[in-house]
Amino acid sequence: MQIAGLDIRVCRHSETAVSGAAMRDGQSLDALEFLVYTLRTESGRSASMFGFAGRSALGAGHLAAASLRPFFTGRNALDREAAWLDWRTADRWWHHLPIYSYGPVDCCLWILAAEAADQPLWRYIGGARAEVPVYTSSMVLADASAYAAEAAEVKNAGLKAYKVHPPGRSLDEDIDIHRAVRDAVGPEFTLMSDPVAPYTLEEAVRLGRALEHLDYRWLEEPLPDEAFGALRELTRILDIPVVGTEVLPKHPYSVAECIASRVVDAVRADPSWSGGVTGTLKTARLAEAFHMQCELHTTIFHPLELVNLHLAGAIGNCTYLELLWPTDTFGFGLKEPLPISDGVARMPERPGLGIELDWDLIDNATIAEL
Repeated sequence: MQIAGLDIRVCRHSETAVSGAAMRDGQSLDALEFLVYTLRTESGRSASMFGFAGRSALGAGHLAAASLRPFFTGRNALDREAAWLDWRTADRWWHHLPIYSYGPVDCCLWILAAEAADQPLWRYIGGARAEVPVYTSSMVLADASAYAAEAAEVKNAGLKAYKVHPPGRSLDEDIDIHRAVRDAVGPEFTLMSDPVAPYTLEEAVRLGRALEHLDYRWLEEPLPDEAFGALRELTRILDIPVVGTEVLPKHPYSVAECIASRVVDAVRADPSWSGGVTGTLKTARLAEAFHMQCELHTTIFHPLELVNLHLAGAIGNCTYLELLWPTDTFGFGLKEPLPISDGVARMPERPGLGIELDWDLIDNATIAEL
């Protein structure tokens, strides 16, 4: 299964927008931009996957085409580990691509192999479970009442948990928001918090203590992921689990110290930002060896969320599948919706991904082919 080429589509989905109020930097997205990678083999097989692209799919696409196309062309698509090791050296020497560039191609390699084996991806990796509970995460909302209303909506929709992304404007406001959300859903519903690194260590301690009183499940990224010393101290002080590492580049190597010296209580990984299926598995297995959870991070776009679902079915130390709310905003790119009912996602049984990409949508969204 020799690789004949790598095609990259630059896409802009104009039917979906995200307001500046929902983004902490205040900049609106009048459309969602993404890439679609297609890996072609000499035997005629191919596999495709969405790729994150930040605010410029054209810029991300040109970088990926210049570096990854010549790197992968001519390789055996089944030699995933050799490609991983070689890319680690190549990227260090002259490429230095964004953390989201390599993952989609690695996903394509795994999809090709699973399809050739006539197995769904999660079972080809090594099946661990056939279903996983789903939680949803907020965007940044206007005030405490908006968060409370959304949390109640998520609960009423049958999802299993809700995670707050607070505005981060002031600690007191954020604590009030978390309290209002707890009041809205009652004492039994599972809640988490992800402030996305706005605090000092002292502020993070105060928030953590408040969340312990409100019985939140975990506190995620209250400080920057690279602030190892401060995070280690926070983890030592608080009883609520502290979770992090989703934006550290070069998994699992960058995460090894976080796991070995308990910088955080649980780590994060995903096939979009952590190096594909291979990188996510490496981080999850490393965490498992230290009796630590590897909670999978949302990949935003639903084709990548489908890969996340397969990974959740293949590892034992992940609790949930995470999606952004409202799910309809990001729920495009697949011919069928993610297989979720009653707040539980069930593993596909067809070979590979089990659900086809929506090529009509991709064709309509394509603004360049590289």
